[in-house]
Amino acid sequence: MIYTSIYKSPLGEISIACSDNKLIGLWIEGQKHFFSKYKNDIVVNNDIEILIKTKKWLDKYFKGLNPNPKDLEINPQGSAFQIEVWNILSKIPYGKTITYNDIAKEIANSKGIKKMSAQAVGGAVGHNPLTIIIPCHRVVGCKGNLTGYAGGLDKKIYLLELEKCNMDDFFLPKIK
Repeated sequence: MIYTSIYKSPLGEISIACSDNKLIGLWIEGQKHFFSKYKNDIVVNNDIEILIKTKKWLDKYFKGLNPNPKDLEINPQGSAFQIEVWNILSKIPYGKTITYNDIAKEIANSKGIKKMSAQAVGGAVGHNPLTIIIPCHRVVGCKGNLTGYAGGLDKKIYLLELEKCNMDDFFLPKIK
């Protein structure tokens, strides 16, 4: 059974989902891949411990504090590659960023291979089911290009500014 609750944030409604008292999803309203894996057995319940704890965590986060994501039990569902990428995302410090290429290099080094596709990394980042908690908004393109965020670039910018990232280092891609 999957239990859900809604959190009202400055970005709009955030849907939180759990199973077996572990977080499996946190999506910003309108986000790509929103509940894409969970179509059946969804029940709204605001009294589940992990959902209450997650809302308190989000309260702190949106006040500009740095709550520890390890305080929340998570169980994101994905392929082995996606989980590997999400584990790297989980290590990006609050207020810092990393590039898709940096993640690809880290994975290549850990596997003892020459190269890993930054595009494949981008696909895994884009399917992160626990946005904000697994901080995919902290991943940027090479040279500071602010690309790709399933919740929308406006939300990515909001989150980076909330974390006091130096926005002078980034730019939006030109739309053709």
